Amino acid sequence: MEEIRMLSTLGLMGAMRSLSSAFEAETGIHVDADFAPTLALLKRLRDGEAADLVILTREGLDEVIAEGRVLAGGAADLARSYVGIAVRAGQAHPDIGNEPALRRTLLTARSVAYSRLGASGVYFAQLIARMGIAAEINARAAIVEQGFTAQRLASGEADLAVQQISELKQVEGIEVVGPIPHELQTPVVFSAGSIANAKHADAADRLLRYLASPEVVPVLRQSGLEP
Repeated sequence: MEEIRMLSTLGLMGAMRSLSSAFEAETGIHVDADFAPTLALLKRLRDGEAADLVILTREGLDEVIAEGRVLAGGAADLARSYVGIAVRAGQAHPDIGNEPALRRTLLTARSVAYSRLGASGVYFAQLIARMGIAAEINARAAIVEQGFTAQRLASGEADLAVQQISELKQVEGIEVVGPIPHELQTPVVFSAGSIANAKHADAADRLLRYLASPEVVPVLRQSGLEP
């Protein structure tokens, strides 16, 4: 069986596991997928790790296209994602409907979990700095180096978890309260491109076209993404 290696940002993990299986059933091509935050994947690509297809934030993909590591032709935007907030299943859903409510909710939480490496963590650090509450939040935050912040809800280390909604939904035993108000954030766009020296370029191109097709939209939506 032909196999292609795909490196994907964590934000698409749920959707890609399902879509990779559907692609394999349809084509007989196996997708060997590895998931990590965009910044970690960029480092691995620059260190020379081999792959056929990569899915990153649009900004990250543009960087490696400019460096000649990923082909500009055929690169495609796959989905948009908003940063959201989650609580442990069964907990009351706090008010995050506008900036004053969000501010109160963050300040009254015992601990907020957010990521250091992911796009959502970079955004959230900037947001709380802009709101003037960074010192208070960070004094008792659970900073996650890599992986899913909502796991800190299940373990009881945090009251609130902040991450892309598609990433929050990967964790059992939690509930997504909703997105941080849209006027306070710009959606992250996740994009795919073929690696310049891919060993399985034709198969990678076929997978890329499939992931950018209308037939995958219901799976993206179900996993908390917008096409």
